[in-house]
Amino acid sequence: METQKINIPVIADLFARNEKPEYLFWVGCAGAFDDRYKKVTIAFTKILSYLNISYAVLGKEETCTGDPARRAGNEMLYQMQAMQNIERFSSYEIKKIITICPHCYNIFKNDYPDLGGNYEVFSYIELLDQWINGGILLIKKDALNNPLITFHDPCYLGRANGIYKEPRNILGHLTGNVVEMKRHKSFALCCGGGGGQMFKEAEKGKKEVYMERTEEAITTNASVIATACPFCMNMLTDGIKYKNKEAEIKNLDIAELITQSLGL
Repeated sequence: METQKINIPVIADLFARNEKPEYLFWVGCAGAFDDRYKKVTIAFTKILSYLNISYAVLGKEETCTGDPARRAGNEMLYQMQAMQNIERFSSYEIKKIITICPHCYNIFKNDYPDLGGNYEVFSYIELLDQWINGGILLIKKDALNNPLITFHDPCYLGRANGIYKEPRNILGHLTGNVVEMKRHKSFALCCGGGGGQMFKEAEKGKKEVYMERTEEAITTNASVIATACPFCMNMLTDGIKYKNKEAEIKNLDIAELITQSLGL
């Protein structure tokens, strides 16, 4: 089947026509450059287009939020990156931001206000849940053949910002089979990639964190590990590969599951 082309609006083009989108969709570094997470970006833009949501992206004007720099201890670099973004947001009169990365979500929501960057910040998971509950996004549960799904809580979505029920509500609309890992919600184990860990060599220990978490997911017998973070997707995908479970278990983002159910 031929892939449907999506016209993704760029905010500079809209402003040139005196148009303003309701939301800035912040794609993020992983969503723009990581081959696997690009698929999540495409999935979410398909949903935005399907629902006729007023949004735009920065395109080539988008840079990093500064989150990796701050978590790794380079405060000066973080502030330089953040102030550059705040200035650009101001020039486009941006008030609302959607992110598909919990790290971007967290830093926009909780750190940028200290530098004068005050916005309504939404995780895509929050909005997807709202649209489903409001009857705007109609999910076809039987379209996925009722797979057994387990959800891995991203640290910056769950513990940092209390978003626990929304992803589970969404999965409940997608399948009647949702199973929890032994450690979940506020007790969930990190994937091992956050806080700058993704970009450094492993420390001494008996086992990698992502392997421990992958093993927990495998014990649920789920055929799908649902994720909502590029770091988590990267680490758990590696874990599935190392365990030679690629034929049995898929690691899919919640947005991808929704587009599959809708046939988008």
